[in-house]
Amino acid sequence: MSYLMKGFKGHSPVMHKVAGSLFKAHTLKNTLGINEQQFKISRASSQLSSEKVKSYNYIIVGAGSAGCVLANRLTEDPQNTVLLLEAGPKDTLLGSVRLMWKIHMPAALTYNLCDEKYNWYYHTTAQRHMDSRVLYWPRGRVWGGSSSLNAMVYIRGHAEDYNRWSKEGALGWDYEHCLPYFKKAQTHELGPDQYRGGNGPLHVSRGKTNHPLHQAFLEAAQQAGYPFTDDMNGYQQEGFGWMDMTIHQGQRWSTASAYLRPAISRPNFSVAEKTLVTKILFQGTKCIGVEYVKNGKRKKVLANKEVILSGGAINSPQLLMLSGIGNADDLKKMGIPVVCHLPGVGQNLQDHLEVYVQQKCTKPITLYSAQKPLNMMRIGLEWLWKFTGEGATAHLESGGFIRSEPGVPHPDIQFHFLPSQVIDHGRVASTMEAYQVHVGPMRSTSVGWLKLKSSDPNDHPIIEPNYLSTERDIWEFRQCVKLTREIFAQKAFETFRGPEIQPGNHVQSDKEIDAFIRQKADSAYHPSCTCKMGQPSDSTAVVDPQTKVIGVENLRVVDASIMPSIVTGNLNAPTIMIAEKAADIIKGLPSLQEKNVPVYKPKTLETQR
Repeated sequence: MSYLMKGFKGHSPVMHKVAGSLFKAHTLKNTLGINEQQFKISRASSQLSSEKVKSYNYIIVGAGSAGCVLANRLTEDPQNTVLLLEAGPKDTLLGSVRLMWKIHMPAALTYNLCDEKYNWYYHTTAQRHMDSRVLYWPRGRVWGGSSSLNAMVYIRGHAEDYNRWSKEGALGWDYEHCLPYFKKAQTHELGPDQYRGGNGPLHVSRGKTNHPLHQAFLEAAQQAGYPFTDDMNGYQQEGFGWMDMTIHQGQRWSTASAYLRPAISRPNFSVAEKTLVTKILFQGTKCIGVEYVKNGKRKKVLANKEVILSGGAINSPQLLMLSGIGNADDLKKMGIPVVCHLPGVGQNLQDHLEVYVQQKCTKPITLYSAQKPLNMMRIGLEWLWKFTGEGATAHLESGGFIRSEPGVPHPDIQFHFLPSQVIDHGRVASTMEAYQVHVGPMRSTSVGWLKLKSSDPNDHPIIEPNYLSTERDIWEFRQCVKLTREIFAQKAFETFRGPEIQPGNHVQSDKEIDAFIRQKADSAYHPSCTCKMGQPSDSTAVVDPQTKVIGVENLRVVDASIMPSIVTGNLNAPTIMIAEKAADIIKGLPSLQEKNVPVYKPKTLETQR
């Protein structure tokens, strides 16, 4: 079991000197005319040639939803040597997923959402449009990244999201060029079709509980006049139906399970955990490697082809800024030598905000009793023994997408239904028999940013999502509450419906609903867009449509940060797609393409449903 070996694993890489002739420092300074700060960087890089430093073709920073995909695909070619660096630990213990049940048991997901061991545990600034609340942002710091922490909901977004990307400057990222990569990644348990994949590494399944409250929710949505959709990732996103989940044979199917472990024995693949990358190394504007800290020791490693950042929407822009790529004025204030002035780094921050509408249940059929200690023990033992039972699902098995008002061309509100009550991200135990819907707008107009707090890589950056800063966003949230209440009031819920817990019957006017949203809305954990993909002529773009960082050489970013704008739904499936597509770009392969795939459009936009 080769993956039990500590530290770097795999081949013995050849020692490699910095590519090209290394000029003496004064020659560099005089002949290239670079400024003093760049001169210092170049001189430091040149000194690497005298050290015995390991070298790889590709270095990937971050073993998360994108990094694991890239590592697998790039090592398919035995000529490519790849090093994957992850700040967090492995997602197994002694090679066992059972011993790491808090990650791999789907129903145990809240444990790691609330635990710093596998989680960056970020927090926002005090939100001035949300009663100065500081919001909690969990992000994965473990093999699999946030795919090892998330709720396992597999949602691709709407076709028009990707067509919009293309119009925003991400040429070649329209729906017909993205759909084939969603399919390439996927094996859907219902089999392949025009939209689903049938032989990819990522196993996707449907819920198995057939819980009466899920049935009631779907029936109530139809009673309210919304359509049923049999595949919200296929022809028709709009409507309500059964959700796809990244669960396989009762286990969380993260990118570590789908992509990393199957590749780990390849002789051209090396992986290191508990390794914090602190800086990207440059020679002038050419990226030549990275500096990292492992076991308290600072080391360097070289890439003779490319360094690829896959740290996610917070870590990737943070590492760029720490390394001298970002807004030059901000970097100078931090005392960081400027390699490239790229003002878009850390800007354009987008996220989904959501709220829980909760209803008391009059029948003892919710997950409340499952959370009693003896029942939890029984559920856990069944899962450990057979990977079956109530531990084998995340219970978010139904949901839907609707349009907030007439004239909206495709859905802009998402629902996740849960036959239970969640309080404070699951950090507080449920107190009663209840069910809830997570509901929120999908394309909010509020846009934020993140910046360095200091030049110390261990300091979390300043995260400013700027939530609810526009009137449109406030109005959309009002609609979310009103439309949810309408669904919960339908006949299908009659035998289950008790009093409304949240917002509560005392909250009725627009002013009261707005106050409730400010007090109770929370992140849906979908930060994105902070290293926006676009044309080099766009001053706000960070990477070009080939995922290359603009203004420097041999450096890419491949993760949710390069989305030009946030998509309509959860972000894990789109992030995996981005990495699958980027892998072909890096390999120099022509993009896959599927033309004229039909996509549902409402018969009329004159009505909301």
